[in-house]
Amino acid sequence: MAQIDFKERIERARERLAAADAVVVGAGAGLSAAAGLDYSGPAFKKEFADYIDRYHFPDLYSSSFYDFPTEEERWARWARHIDYIRFRPDAMPLYTELFNLVKNKNYFVITTNVDAQFRKAGFDPDRLFEVQGDYGMMQCATGCHPKLYSNKETVDEILKHSHNLTVDSKYLPVCPECGGNMDVHVRKNQYFVQDEAWNEAAMRYENFMNRYADRQRVVMLELGIGYNTPAIIRYPFERIAYQNPQATIVRLNAEYPHGPVETASRTISFTENMGEVINQLNQ
Repeated sequence: MAQIDFKERIERARERLAAADAVVVGAGAGLSAAAGLDYSGPAFKKEFADYIDRYHFPDLYSSSFYDFPTEEERWARWARHIDYIRFRPDAMPLYTELFNLVKNKNYFVITTNVDAQFRKAGFDPDRLFEVQGDYGMMQCATGCHPKLYSNKETVDEILKHSHNLTVDSKYLPVCPECGGNMDVHVRKNQYFVQDEAWNEAAMRYENFMNRYADRQRVVMLELGIGYNTPAIIRYPFERIAYQNPQATIVRLNAEYPHGPVETASRTISFTENMGEVINQLNQ
């Protein structure tokens, strides 16, 4: 089937957004990549040149799973990673434009991103569910208690005292309950902590979806969602579009624009530059 003209798709998406009772933003790694957070390009290669030389990391994401022999080396890498992605960047312009698109609408955001860009751009924290965690927080590595801690001070100290891709053990964070290791609050194993705030955000999202998704005019703005964790956002959105004839998916995805044939009539897909699409939707 031939792709519908870009301007026509933009107009259809604008009309659906204007008429929507609710807008659900579902965002994945593709959004932050489009916004300019560089996990594999020139900025990454410059920032992590020493790690690339020693460990041959192809990108920042894969480096997160490297089995370092010591905690001192592991946290030296994490500190630079967290500072580079989470603390150093301000709100990226694409996130600000996205906020302008939905700020006056009845919206909710669910994201697998852990870079806090939604918070930085001004999105209401009570309308935000960060499913996979936040680079700016840390937890007990074995999840011995359901509490999170800011890691900003820890990251700053490690960066200040790192040398030759490691840091003295006295700068490592220690669990205040069990005395064991700490870890970044990112879902990567069975020890991921879902604290009170996480559970409250999950409940708010569930209540929002129960109220609007299955029976009202809902637009699901799906941004950069691939097939790494499709069961969190992509598949639920497609289920809603299948069940609710008033639902619309507006999908921005250069690599995976197409969904099931059953929901094709309720899906408006864009493979074009994400920034340009959001800019046009804002006009």
